[in-house]
Amino acid sequence: MDVTAAVVWLIILVLLFIVARMSIRIVRQYEEGVLFRLGRVVGVRMPGLRFIIPVIDKLPLVSLRIVTMPIQSQGIITQDNVSVDISAVAYYRVIDAVKSVVAIENVAAAINQIAQTTLRKVVGRHSLDQTLSETEHINSDIREILDALTLEWGVEVTLVELKDIQLPESMKRAMARQAEAEREKRAKIIAAEGESIAAAALGEASDTMMAHPLALQLRNLQSLVEIGVDKNTTVVFPAPLMSTIGELSAFLARETQAAGATARAAATASVPLEASAPVSLPAPVEVSAPARVPAPVAAAAPAPVPAPAKVA
Repeated sequence: MDVTAAVVWLIILVLLFIVARMSIRIVRQYEEGVLFRLGRVVGVRMPGLRFIIPVIDKLPLVSLRIVTMPIQSQGIITQDNVSVDISAVAYYRVIDAVKSVVAIENVAAAINQIAQTTLRKVVGRHSLDQTLSETEHINSDIREILDALTLEWGVEVTLVELKDIQLPESMKRAMARQAEAEREKRAKIIAAEGESIAAAALGEASDTMMAHPLALQLRNLQSLVEIGVDKNTTVVFPAPLMSTIGELSAFLARETQAAGATARAAATASVPLEASAPVSLPAPVEVSAPARVPAPVAAAAPAPVPAPAKVA
């Protein structure tokens, strides 16, 4: 009898333990529990120690943390008929635990599928250049579309980002050539602007040198000094300096000639002039008239030949 009673008490304790285990639920801080009683939603249980009626109540737990969901690469044709492979990543969180349990069966799978179709639809409305340059605008459009669809499921999409864009090799080469041509264009524009600024500065400098001629000579001397810094055996004289040297040489020559003429005039005035004998001029030579050439003699006419005599 004592053994039977002990077994009964043991069974009762085990059943009480099982019932207690089934009736006690712990809801963590980042979760909410949706309480179903006999299949109907009774309410939401907040974090902490919660008790339910075994078999009658069910308390599924819903995580409220942000979930990272990768969107696998999609082959998409852009508006300008370029095939690209684009992958993305989406971040979402549950804001209504009841809707996320009652309105849809599998929130993660549903968001994954709708994100793939939305990504294909949004990128297909843009050209390749817009896809590469306006990623922020595309991300915002995808997030707004997903938000409008998932709010009914009690889910909020917080962020969508394009993660990777794979281009065909031919398109990569074409874009590389385009980028190189663009860089060459910018380089030529910058060089032309620099030449324009330099030409304007040279024009101002030339105006200043025209107003002050000595400035040009000083600049020439400065150029000679700069050339002479290195150990060169070649000396370059600017053309204006050579013309100046030529003018100076001509001036010295004129001064020397004037001094010589003055000295000769002074010497001539000091010596008396001697009378010189008259110079006899040679008699004029008579030029005989050219001999007359006889006229050509006319050739004599041939003698007439006598006519033959008639025989009787």
